[in-house]
Amino acid sequence: MNMLQSYLNDPISDPAFFKGCPAKEAVWEKLLFSLCFFHALVQERRKMGPMGWNIPYGFNESDLRISVRQLQIYINDYEQVPYDAITYMTGECNYGGRVTDDWDRRCLMTILADFYNSAVVTETKYKFSPSGTYVAPPASSYEDYVEFIKALPLSQHPEVFGMHENVDISKDLQETQKLLDSVLLTLGSGTGGGGDTKVDDTLNGITKDILSKLTIKFDLELALTKYPVQYNESMNTVLVQEMERFNKLTSIIDTSLKNLQKAIKGLVVMNAELEALAASLLLPITDLLERLKFLNKWYEEGKPTVFWISGFYFTQAFMTGAMQNYARKYTIPIDTLNYDFSVLPQMTADKPPDDGVYVVGLFLDGARWDTKRGLLGEQQPKILNEPVPIIWFQPKLKDDFTEGGRYKCPVYKTSERRGTLSTTGHSTNFVLPILLPTDLPPQHWIKRGAALLCQLDN
Repeated sequence: MNMLQSYLNDPISDPAFFKGCPAKEAVWEKLLFSLCFFHALVQERRKMGPMGWNIPYGFNESDLRISVRQLQIYINDYEQVPYDAITYMTGECNYGGRVTDDWDRRCLMTILADFYNSAVVTETKYKFSPSGTYVAPPASSYEDYVEFIKALPLSQHPEVFGMHENVDISKDLQETQKLLDSVLLTLGSGTGGGGDTKVDDTLNGITKDILSKLTIKFDLELALTKYPVQYNESMNTVLVQEMERFNKLTSIIDTSLKNLQKAIKGLVVMNAELEALAASLLLPITDLLERLKFLNKWYEEGKPTVFWISGFYFTQAFMTGAMQNYARKYTIPIDTLNYDFSVLPQMTADKPPDDGVYVVGLFLDGARWDTKRGLLGEQQPKILNEPVPIIWFQPKLKDDFTEGGRYKCPVYKTSERRGTLSTTGHSTNFVLPILLPTDLPPQHWIKRGAALLCQLDN
């Protein structure tokens, strides 16, 4: 429908404009159809949630109109189509001007490369999808193009977006979750003084249960004594700082839950903050408890052989600490180093690596890890996320570092992927990129929306 709307709207519907490239009709009409297909595709990808775009951008007809006019100008003014120029103007300026996330920009430019290339013009039926369901029709009249578009399938298979069929399941789950959240918002909270006694008793029971479980309180003075600041062991500082952050978090949770108990009894006012807390009490706190246990085990038993990366409050501090250890060990400036990555074929390790760190706790979204081949592989039907074995974070000199055809896979804290822009210039949800070996072009996984997640929704 998006494509049909593009052809029925100005300026493409204007006969004079449609025939505005005399002697170059075949080139113009094929690239015009290709551009309209690209426009429809980037709009439809929004339905796929975070796997489509990290941020749902408002691409609209004005982006298409300016791109179409520029395409006609470039075709008329140049003997050979300047693909680099039209790709830059369309991808980086017209559509890319709306894109604020670097990974979304990479995806946008990767998709556009399939639609702005010489093969679209030279091949009789250039395929926009692997199955050949969607192709570029031969040059013909305006009416024939409209009829061709009307004959396209009404429902789009994930392959046209370059995605796995599992994305339909992910999309349906997200839509269902949004529906349930909306239903819950329409329900009264029933948490005010003198409200429903059953609801009050339930909330009281949940708050008591959570408070009884939040028993770990780290003693920072003892931690500093046992793990003092050392030049050759930055992980001591990482541990103490993580303890301090989680102490603050658990203290806020403790205070808020006690205030909620008072509000239920009518001793304090039930404000919006406490109402929001009451509405979210059904969410499990298992993840928080596991993080506290991880730090407590580190404190009790010493530095772990394999680090649970999902357990950190501020993951970047951990990665900097590991890099700093290497830099100080070999007396190398830290700004000349970068991480290289190796995925090991096991989930546990008996001893730590000589350099760098072993990390576990990541899940692949949009792909899976093929342990037998040691490569990225396609998802199994109906299996949305799979854990990744141990990843070795190995510091290397930037001069010796090469990507080597590997897929640059972004790591996010949650499946939502989007966050707010931080002072580092990255989203608060983004952690780092990890290079994963693949026997397919990296563009394949970019269009798949493949990413690593620190934690799943469940």
